[in-house]
Amino acid sequence: MDENESQKVYRHDAELLGELGAALVRVALPRVEVRVPKVLAEAAVAAWERDDDEPLGPETFEQRVQRHRAAAFSLIGLEIAERGRPDGDEVVVDLNAIADAVNASDDLPAKSSGDVDRPRD
Repeated sequence: MDENESQKVYRHDAELLGELGAALVRVALPRVEVRVPKVLAEAAVAAWERDDDEPLGPETFEQRVQRHRAAAFSLIGLEIAERGRPDGDEVVVDLNAIADAVNASDDLPAKSSGDVDRPRD
């Protein structure tokens, strides 16, 4: 598919963002205290505790993005499990891995505030 000039600029900027991210990986990022809805905190901890022993096969770009986001979610679950403090309907935790969650929110379908999909067994 041909790219117009704007798409070429976007692709270049996206590549530069990746380079910036690679540089930031080596930097100690500050922790941010956040309040996470309890249902999401519990889901993140469950994701951390889940055994994912299935070997990886070939995957599309979109599947790789989903796998990376799922891994980020489970690592947030680890931080919640180790340092989370319940506070009513929320869990308070210091996180340094919020960028993946914020970025993933851009791809969510429009929902009313507070709607949470839970995985089905």
